[in-house]
Amino acid sequence: MTTTTLRMGLIRKKPEWTDDAFRSHWRESHGPLVAQLPALRAYRQNLVVDRLQRGIDFARGPWDFDGFSQLRFDEAARATEAFTNGELAAAIRADEQHFLGGLHIVTVEQTEVIALPAKPEGLLKRISLLRRPIAQSDEDFRREWKVHADHVRRMPGVSGYRQNVVVAREFEKGTPCAYVELPIDGIVELWFENTDMLDAAFASPQGQRTMAHARTFLAEITAFVVREHRVV
Repeated sequence: MTTTTLRMGLIRKKPEWTDDAFRSHWRESHGPLVAQLPALRAYRQNLVVDRLQRGIDFARGPWDFDGFSQLRFDEAARATEAFTNGELAAAIRADEQHFLGGLHIVTVEQTEVIALPAKPEGLLKRISLLRRPIAQSDEDFRREWKVHADHVRRMPGVSGYRQNVVVAREFEKGTPCAYVELPIDGIVELWFENTDMLDAAFASPQGQRTMAHARTFLAEITAFVVREHRVV
């Protein structure tokens, strides 16, 4: 398994923007603007299309987002520099203020547990935000999540699975914050052929064992079905 560092944006549109207007601007205007950043090696936009807790009986957290961005740079320092200095960075900030009502940033260490097929187009993708119990340490959470990966590997019908451990947080973009301000410990990416396969996977005996293990180290799972768009 390989580990990659990514910068993820947790995005809310302005309330007065319609879903269609937000989707169009994010994809057709903001995406090409961000794609010009130097040292940017990958950029994905994940538009939220469903907020149901499909297949899982678990407490849902307070988070509600309209999209998730995923950006990979040559190195973390280059990401900070790219979003801070120069006319392009200023233009990106101005555009964010134009159409976004909220933007949190997390830096994650991503591990690909189950590799996607060569052509993942058309698969259903789910992103879930995880929070550990208050009494549990960050170290215990990370250890148990690695154990959890083995449970997910044995579930039927999983087309792809990535774990994103949160290692840094910015409640306001550009300003590091404490855990209590943005208490998200991990972000899951799961792929299935369709919703029937998702439901069947979690309803299976192994799916039930997987969720039983999740209850031993998670307090909340907040799930979103998303439509992924590759910008870079």
